[in-house]
Amino acid sequence: MTIKVLVVDDSAVVRQVLSGLLNAAAGIQVTHAVSDPLLAMERMKTVWPDVIVLDVEMPRMDGITFLRHIMAERPTPVVICSTLTEKGAQTTMDALAAGAVAIVTKPKLDLKNFLQSNASELVSAVRAAASANVARLAPRAGTAATPVARAKLTADAMLPPADGRAMAQTTEQVVAIGTSTGGTQALEEVLTALPRVCPGIVVVQHMPEKFTAAFAARLNTLSEIEVKEAANNDRVLPGRALIAPGGKHMLLRRNGAQYFVEVVDGPLVNRHRPSVDVLFRSVSRCAGANALGIIMTGMGDDGAAGLLEMRQAGARTLGQDERSCVVYGMPKEAVKRGAVERSLPLGAIAAEIVQQMNRSGGGRGDI
Repeated sequence: MTIKVLVVDDSAVVRQVLSGLLNAAAGIQVTHAVSDPLLAMERMKTVWPDVIVLDVEMPRMDGITFLRHIMAERPTPVVICSTLTEKGAQTTMDALAAGAVAIVTKPKLDLKNFLQSNASELVSAVRAAASANVARLAPRAGTAATPVARAKLTADAMLPPADGRAMAQTTEQVVAIGTSTGGTQALEEVLTALPRVCPGIVVVQHMPEKFTAAFAARLNTLSEIEVKEAANNDRVLPGRALIAPGGKHMLLRRNGAQYFVEVVDGPLVNRHRPSVDVLFRSVSRCAGANALGIIMTGMGDDGAAGLLEMRQAGARTLGQDERSCVVYGMPKEAVKRGAVERSLPLGAIAAEIVQQMNRSGGGRGDI
């Protein structure tokens, strides 16, 4: 089945290059490429696209307003293709919060060559968007990251497998969450439902650099718990969620009975940095049975192997169920490998996190 794509960008160069790249990919057809949302609305009266590739800043109507209009009228997968600057990161985050599925970053300079050299990233984003369950996107705000089609290394590239000697059971609990496409919507639903007293949480959400800080800050304003972009040596504390920075791997470490995170450079693992497998493996080594691992909506298989290692180390493991996922890829692979103890709807995950602390008899730490 052909994926029909509508490109909306005020740059003629971007429209031409994107159309050429997408039309060259098997199973994708650009039906229209227009300069602003008002023209897009006219074209959509005749052919409604399967996926919209959308810029943010455009004349006559900005991309955020257009996106909100689309998600209210007829939810449709949208890929944001926007220039990444620190100043513009919040604008793009707002667009993603309105219900976009994925982001593809583009520079201000040498745009044509960039798009051509990153064609596989764009095609992967469009295909992931086409398979997304947009009914899960419309009601809530969020963002998602784009799969990066590059060499696929495993967590071995960052640290060796666990030796089976994790710490004995303590009252210090750790919850490790991994997610990708559709994950920011899912994370918002989970984290905003948590009470201030809950286990310490470490999160990998596939997301580019500069976006994780804005994403964490937004969740922090919405949640009772503290949510922040992780920095090296940050403590994992009850009532705090640490989100791995885009472009860096995050590992759990332990000093005595206290947990902290290490934020490091490294190769792409499972085509991602940060990688869920890297985080989960480190949790299996440092926390063992003191941990709860949760794998949520996302394309691909990152996290499946690491979650299995967590389960083998004695951790409890959960997967988001198919019905509540935007893309049932990562949880499906984890279930197939035997890594998931139970699959739950998204709305039940926060309660399980609270139960993790109750099972341990309460959490400790300085908040």
